[in-house]
Amino acid sequence: MKSIGSGGVGRGPLRVTVLAGGVGVEREVSLQSGAGVFEAMRRLGHHAALCDIGPDDLSALDEPADFVFIALHGEFGEDGRLQRELDRRGLPYCGSGAEASAAAFNKVTAKRRFAAAGVPTPAYVVATANVFDDAVAWMHPPCVVKPSASGSSVGTSIPKDRTSLAAAVRERIEAEGEALIEQYIRGPELTVGVLGETALPVCQIRTKREFYDYQAKYIDDDTEYLFDVDLPGELLAHVQRLSLAAHRALGCEVFSRVDWMIDRESGSPFALEVNTIPGFTSHSLLPKAAARVGITFDGLVQRIVDESLDRWEARRCDGPTTVRRAVAV
Repeated sequence: MKSIGSGGVGRGPLRVTVLAGGVGVEREVSLQSGAGVFEAMRRLGHHAALCDIGPDDLSALDEPADFVFIALHGEFGEDGRLQRELDRRGLPYCGSGAEASAAAFNKVTAKRRFAAAGVPTPAYVVATANVFDDAVAWMHPPCVVKPSASGSSVGTSIPKDRTSLAAAVRERIEAEGEALIEQYIRGPELTVGVLGETALPVCQIRTKREFYDYQAKYIDDDTEYLFDVDLPGELLAHVQRLSLAAHRALGCEVFSRVDWMIDRESGSPFALEVNTIPGFTSHSLLPKAAARVGITFDGLVQRIVDESLDRWEARRCDGPTTVRRAVAV
């Protein structure tokens, strides 16, 4: 185990293991998220240890702990594998379970769940080496090419012509075995945090880049996050309701963040994905949305711990899930 730090209110003080780092392309962001959660745990009076973890080194899970806070983004943090291991060990942890995490992480599975629940999502096709030509011919550029299972827009591009589309799809197939080709929606990009059973205020994202990519999310200082959104109130309320529907369609629990595009011409919303372990950095949107309704960063962390433990204890007792007071929007 590579220990990154240790330190000393709801249920507490608790022994909390904060997991960060990992093996995915979002490792550096995960380390920042983990550090933020770790410091919050210390301020809240919990006995926290911040640990780097990966599928080849699970020794962090051998330490006695009352709760595990997962701050791992992407591979081995959001794909359900770590959650399955924690379930096997009987360790309570934050957020969604293994099945919901895996469903949300795979964008194709998520889109199918959205469609079944009546949540609109952009049209798409999955390209593989065996169906390369037909898949590329099916979608008219500009369109979006992305990995079917990844996060933080890593590996995402917006090709403008057939040549660049074919090249982008080929690159993704070589890297991951398949590529998701998605309809390009022109218009504002929104995101909605879900906490408990409540959709937090809608946030609009404005970036000077072509789209909200990794650089815009975590590095640029000129990316704008606007809660005074210049869109009709009924549309924003509709997006909040749909965000809860998307969260529930995947079986998510406790918290998530749902990303949206709004078609500029029709005003129709389209769900892109649900993030089951959204960021906890200075740029991160779930803490920003929580702050908008008066929940501090530390309060958000404690709320996630409490609601996750409620869920865990209810399952162990085989009783109804405890429902906490909804956040006023």
